[in-house]
Amino acid sequence: MVILLKLVGESFLFALGALRAHILRTVLSLLGVTIGIFLIIFVFTIVDSLERGISGSLSFLNGNNMDIRRFPYDFSADQPWWEYFKRPYTTWEEYEYLNANMKNADGITIFAVAGGGISKYKSNTSYDNTLFGISHGYADVYDLEIEKGRYFTLRETEAGRNVAIMGHRIAEELFGRVDPIGKFFKLKGKKFYVIGLMPEEGEGFLGGSSNDDNLFIPFRSIKNMYHSGSRHGLETLISLKGLETDKGLNEMESELRGHMRRIRGLKPKQKDNFALNRQEALMNSIGGIFDVLGAAGWFIGIFSILVGGFGTANIMFVSVRERTSIIGIQKSLGAKNYFILLQFLFESIFLCLIGGGLGILIVYLLSFVSLGSLDLVLTFSNVLLGVGLSSFIGVVAGIIPAIKASRMDPVIAIRS
Repeated sequence: MVILLKLVGESFLFALGALRAHILRTVLSLLGVTIGIFLIIFVFTIVDSLERGISGSLSFLNGNNMDIRRFPYDFSADQPWWEYFKRPYTTWEEYEYLNANMKNADGITIFAVAGGGISKYKSNTSYDNTLFGISHGYADVYDLEIEKGRYFTLRETEAGRNVAIMGHRIAEELFGRVDPIGKFFKLKGKKFYVIGLMPEEGEGFLGGSSNDDNLFIPFRSIKNMYHSGSRHGLETLISLKGLETDKGLNEMESELRGHMRRIRGLKPKQKDNFALNRQEALMNSIGGIFDVLGAAGWFIGIFSILVGGFGTANIMFVSVRERTSIIGIQKSLGAKNYFILLQFLFESIFLCLIGGGLGILIVYLLSFVSLGSLDLVLTFSNVLLGVGLSSFIGVVAGIIPAIKASRMDPVIAIRS
């Protein structure tokens, strides 16, 4: 153990000596390793940060949920994409039937989303918000946190009362420091009563503000304003939450498909005119995009690593040639072949670790640069990846020079 530590220490000192003696040559040779490690780790850091940001922005998606809509998440089905436009919209009547008959669902809701819903308070304040029309079961399927006030009652949603749950930014813009609970505001010329306020969530990664800019009203209220569920209004969406015991949602999907085909009067040989989408499939497709980005990072960085590897090998060949007489003396004093081999191999690894460390350091410094809503974080796993890659390059680049040094004849080496 003591001999190994001594060997590692000597190799490290030789690596530093190579840097000091030929600093320009060594830096230029290791530049490829630095750039290669930097590119790979930087791309992986961006991919991880993007995935974290998008996952946070899509946190409302639940892996245990399933949607009914006209379009599938995956268009690789056996019919042309334009055929999906001919499919009927989901309707309130279908929602009511499913709500009364579904056995393998823990919750069900129907909702519609409208942009450009201008909310006004008094005569001088207005705000452009995103409008959600939801059924009473929305809170059973999705998380909807209420900071102040309350959620809709069943009577309010069934009757389509003009009540609203408001996002934090809307309340701040419309009412300022005044408590919005119990206040009236206008939406498309109608008076709405504020019954709930959602907590502040801040700006989302995708540029939106999550629920801060959202306004929730009963589904029947938005249906009266926009005629949702018809071909001339908003598209409605039915979403169900599966039972915890239904792993993979297979039982719910089978039952749901049967009910939908029965509701729409489809014959046995007719294809479905609706799509059942697992919400986890959307995250999986996003994950596929990140895999492509990661592969691109490897593809770009590998060329720089090859250049760096050849540069490191060149340094090691030069180092072997310059220290030939020292190698002869060491062997004449009893140094074994493996000792000489490991000495040069460790030196190559240390040189590559220095180059790779500089690449990792650059990525770390860039993580402090403000990129808007993207929070760039250099993870410990990516640091380990950079260190591992640098060590691997050192082994590959130094193995041949190290073998050459270990096989030298001591007499010939001393004479050179």
